[in-house]
Amino acid sequence: MGKAAAARKLASAAAFGGGGVSVVGAGLWGVLKAEASLARRTIGTPRDEPPPDATGWYGRTRPGPAHRVAVIGDSSAAGYGVDRVEDTPGALLASGLSREADRRVYLRSFARVGAQTSQIAAQVDAALLIEPDLAVILVGANDVTHTVPPSQSVRHLVEQVRRLRDAGVEVVVGTCPDLGTIKPIAPPLKQVARAWSRRLAAAQTIAVVEAGGRTVSLGSILGPEFEAAPAVLFGPDQFHPSADGYRSLVGVLLPSVLAALGLIPEAEVHADGLRGEGVMPVARAAVAAVRQPGTELGGTEVRGHRLGVRGRWVELRHRRRHPHGEAEGPQPSEDASA
Repeated sequence: MGKAAAARKLASAAAFGGGGVSVVGAGLWGVLKAEASLARRTIGTPRDEPPPDATGWYGRTRPGPAHRVAVIGDSSAAGYGVDRVEDTPGALLASGLSREADRRVYLRSFARVGAQTSQIAAQVDAALLIEPDLAVILVGANDVTHTVPPSQSVRHLVEQVRRLRDAGVEVVVGTCPDLGTIKPIAPPLKQVARAWSRRLAAAQTIAVVEAGGRTVSLGSILGPEFEAAPAVLFGPDQFHPSADGYRSLVGVLLPSVLAALGLIPEAEVHADGLRGEGVMPVARAAVAAVRQPGTELGGTEVRGHRLGVRGRWVELRHRRRHPHGEAEGPQPSEDASA
């Protein structure tokens, strides 16, 4: 079975409650669970204190009305491992959005350290109460390290994406990063973790796009550039990103956040074939996105049709990253921001 077909089968199994495609044989399951447990012990238990809370208003001198953003997911969404709120993904994302849009931004972080995909429903419940324009979801790594079957992970994710989209919320999902580059994970688990996380990312992509969201491949978060500079881009536990790592993460996400809110320059509205952008079936595009971190996928139409012979049509984009600016800390009220 080809990779695109495998990803499509896994996404379909998630949609209909099946088991999906396993990345390991049943005989290796016990070994995998033991290796995962050892890796978690090497990484260590989470800090007792939570990450700095990025919730608040951004863009002190900028006009309104404000863009409202909800951040949902696990420790990578919460900013685990940094001490300053300005270094959290939420603050970096809200500051960048405010700067690029020249608008105030209200961001609220619902992310929780250690969250698995099955646990984000409560976060979505709370997020819907603030009536966000956009939800950014980062989740999946804990599902891999806790050996949650990928089909279950995808099923939980797509349920929440549909809830958000039904409420009129734009959704950007950062797919599961490549866990094969984490130092505490040794072979053979390293190879299994890489295959597992990449297949999960591809299946997440298919399911999210078909549910009306858009995805961004985050392989770069734990991929080649992180592997080349682990002392800079990983935090002390060698698993979570450092402040520079979170800055790199947001650099990948921000262009797609702007696109989701209709804030991209006119020159970037249409796909650029010279950058390898274009339209293709979703399963094929999902596999391509896993191979090239930073790739965005979103649904589109071909001759007025959303579906082709091989499934949903999607547009594959490599958005231009924006220069990093200084992140600001959140203000507790809109009046303070103004």
